[in-house]
Amino acid sequence: MDGLTSAASVIAASLAVGLASLGPGLGQGNAASRAVEGIARQPEADGKIRGTLLLSLAFMEALTIYGLVVALILLFANPFAG
Repeated sequence: MDGLTSAASVIAASLAVGLASLGPGLGQGNAASRAVEGIARQPEADGKIRGTLLLSLAFMEALTIYGLVVALILLFANPFAG
């Protein structure tokens, strides 16, 4: 792997991890705040709101893991390296 490809791979990996964690992090914070607000308004719907929140948090966390996988591929099994 030449120097330019190596440097571009490191920058791309850092962008992949950074952007993949920024979006879901903001989304998880927003979802949790709305869920707490919903539970405060309707305490009888606690179970439904909690289940939906946990499922949505799992989907958001999966996006972060996808970003990490892309970054690891770029760093250790780079398809662009000749």
